[in-house]
Amino acid sequence: MRIVVKLGDLLKERDMTQKELAAKTGLTPTQVSIICRGMGTGVNKVHLAKIADTLGVTDIRELIDIE
Repeated sequence: MRIVVKLGDLLKERDMTQKELAAKTGLTPTQVSIICRGMGTGVNKVHLAKIADTLGVTDIRELIDIE
């Protein structure tokens, strides 16, 4: 099983850069980049909540998938 983060796709759909998302969520650009690239070993629930709220995500499956 693997978790796929779809943040990059969401940012493209909403015409938003990682830097803009970082500024709106209070996360660092590095944190956003790590999440976008799926490079972290885990995802902070608070970070996910901030991202989901900022992007208007109401279904977590828009943001992450499990394959």
